[in-house]
Amino acid sequence: MRTWLLILVLAVGTVLMKTIGPVLAGGRQPPAPLTRVIALTAPALISGLIVAGTFTQGQQLVIDARAVGLAVGAAALWFRAPAAVALLLAAIVCAVLRLIT
Repeated sequence: MRTWLLILVLAVGTVLMKTIGPVLAGGRQPPAPLTRVIALTAPALISGLIVAGTFTQGQQLVIDARAVGLAVGAAALWFRAPAAVALLLAAIVCAVLRLIT
């Protein structure tokens, strides 16, 4: 539950930074390198949270059904499946593996 709360707080913070920044700058655009960094901040944070949530349990590194579900979802996206389909496939595979193990 705390992970989802953290994701929500980071998403809201990112949106606020992206909207408040230009307002405080007086309508001026930040330099191009800074704009690229700002654009990549949210995906990097979300990716880090996904990896941490998938491969850790407490303070330990684990490889379990979540990792297989992530791999299935990534493969579905690689083959150009819609994001909703990839998410559904990943959830189904993870759930089935947790049931049988």
